[in-house]
Amino acid sequence: MENGIAKPMLRSLLLSYVLSGILLAALAFALYKLRLKESQVNLLVFAIYFITCLAGGFLAGKRIRQRRFFWGLLSGLFYFLVLFAVSWVMNLGSPIDMERSVTVMGVCALGGTLGGMFS
Repeated sequence: MENGIAKPMLRSLLLSYVLSGILLAALAFALYKLRLKESQVNLLVFAIYFITCLAGGFLAGKRIRQRRFFWGLLSGLFYFLVLFAVSWVMNLGSPIDMERSVTVMGVCALGGTLGGMFS
């Protein structure tokens, strides 16, 4: 990557992961207080992935200013790749749920692309 692109992409990923941490902590608190069902928690986790990738794609598109949808998409895919790699390392013995992984990748890619388009 060019020097002018690497910095905005790293910043967009940092924003996405900080926002993820905040929103997932809020979800954990809501889970504790409201005793949410598993289906509700899964839906909210997907919403958090979408929102954080939307914010990251928005920031990437704002900073790079050309082909914004592409850089937003790339931001969402990088977010997914890091998320996937960390979860794979944490669960080395467990089989990978490919259906869920592809769904999460689609949500992240869509969120990042829309964020880049809205920037």
